[in-house]
Amino acid sequence: QVQLVESGGGLVQAGGSLRLSCAASGRTFSDYRMGWFRQAPGKEREFVAAISGSGGSTYYSDSVKGRFTISRDNAKNTVYLQMTSLKPEDTAVYYCARRRLSGSSYYTSSYDYWGQGTQVTVSS
Repeated sequence: QVQLVESGGGLVQAGGSLRLSCAASGRTFSDYRMGWFRQAPGKEREFVAAISGSGGSTYYSDSVKGRFTISRDNAKNTVYLQMTSLKPEDTAVYYCARRRLSGSSYYTSSYDYWGQGTQVTVSS
């Protein structure tokens, strides 16, 4: 069983920054691509960013490209999401997830383990 625990969310003013962390249990963390998703009230969960097992490849949604950076530290079994130039529309619960060994990184159905989520609120 894999456990994912997010932290780092909070309340920030527009234009500010936050760094989210996701700590994973298990000994094969580096074998798996990891992703971040978010879900705003009344909306579907949407893809934010993903990173390959080695960290050498990253993927972003158009809405966060250039503002958010995903990274990972395999020695610490942790994936990060550095968020800058935050906007009110970034307000959501942010989830990290472990992708299955195959599938598209952009779809929730490709992920088999999820964290409990961390709230990010951006005030205008």
